[in-house]
Amino acid sequence: AGSSTTDAQRPRNSTLHRLTRHLLLNYSKGVRPVRNWSKATTVYLDLFVHAVLDVDTPNQKLTTSIWFRQTWKDEFLTWNSSLYDGIREISLPLSTIWSPDIVINEFVDVSRSPDLPYVYVNAAGMIKNYKPMQAVSACSLEAYAFPFDTQNCSLTFSSILHTVEDVDLAVWRSREDVKNDQTLFLDDGEWELLSVPSHPRVLHMETGRFAQIQFNVVIRRRPLLYVVSLLIPSLFLMVIDLASFYLPPNCGTRITFKTSVLVGYTVFKVNMSDKLPGTAVSTPLIGVFFTVCMALLVLSLSKSILLVKFLHLGEDPVRGRLFSCCWAGSALDRGGPGERSQAPRLQAAGDIAGLSLHGEEEEGKGEGPWKVTSARKAPTEKILAELLLISSQLRALDWASRLEVNWLTLSYRLDRLLFWAYVLTLGVYAVTLCSLWVVWSSQ
Repeated sequence: AGSSTTDAQRPRNSTLHRLTRHLLLNYSKGVRPVRNWSKATTVYLDLFVHAVLDVDTPNQKLTTSIWFRQTWKDEFLTWNSSLYDGIREISLPLSTIWSPDIVINEFVDVSRSPDLPYVYVNAAGMIKNYKPMQAVSACSLEAYAFPFDTQNCSLTFSSILHTVEDVDLAVWRSREDVKNDQTLFLDDGEWELLSVPSHPRVLHMETGRFAQIQFNVVIRRRPLLYVVSLLIPSLFLMVIDLASFYLPPNCGTRITFKTSVLVGYTVFKVNMSDKLPGTAVSTPLIGVFFTVCMALLVLSLSKSILLVKFLHLGEDPVRGRLFSCCWAGSALDRGGPGERSQAPRLQAAGDIAGLSLHGEEEEGKGEGPWKVTSARKAPTEKILAELLLISSQLRALDWASRLEVNWLTLSYRLDRLLFWAYVLTLGVYAVTLCSLWVVWSSQ
């Protein structure tokens, strides 16, 4: 039984070797395999996207794992299968036959693909070349709508030297089948495949017309991870800072609270900066929002610091006196008749106090009845001078309190302005994100 099986296999092996020697005996792989040189060789292409490996937004590169298939007819590799024990298909080394010079125009790096040295040839001369590869291609990546972004990257297959009169390109399957086929795609990563539309065309150049087939790999990002780790925490921080407006403006705790929020927001932004894609041309919308929120935080904190500084100007005698005089002068200029009449009174009080002091000096120099009269008037003038001094001090305290009230009023107005700026920013941001999410879901 063993010897009969060996005898049965020998003829088949010899037939396969004889067929291979027959096909390659006078074959020239440097010549396009057509009997009529004016007839173009049509190469049929097919593409399967297996996985999206990397989306490098700063360098504008897309790395994908694809299955690339091409088939063409070789008119010099045909045989009658009945003469060769019914053999209808054999494998031949790719290096021994002619193959088209099809490349991907967007390649920016050497493709990584397993070395598959064989192709299949059938009795009619149709050659099938299946080739998986890791393609690193240039792509115009848009990061503005991150994390609700959709990318459309193209893989354009064309011949380097052969014009359309020599090598023509066509899609192997129907364009609808190629567009909607997701059977081989690994659908458990950050990106999901939407479609792979194909567009055959002819490129007109000075050296001739070249056939091309452009496959567009349309992918979109799954945003749930970034919504949980970026958007929601940033909104929480802004809501907490928004609640700080209910603290009194002149409260030192407010400065401490806002400083803590600013430090926390800065740490959050630094930690999340690696997750934000960015280019030299465009910036993600979420990055713009982070910058605007930080600017509002710094502006609000600066306003609180300046208010506390202005409220404590009186602790510096020189600056406090100058500032109070300037403020009092401007207030008198703006005030009514009652307020303006206080200035002469203050001046008169100062004059009387000066006269009383002058009178006391004269008392020591006078003699006779004048000395007695001056002695009687001295207690009254001292009392009047003390009263006027107390009155002037009370008025100064009144002006200081009015100054503080004016600053607090201005601070409340600025607080109201910043509060509505916060609310407007958060509202615009929320509406924009909801719109982007709706557009993302409708694709």
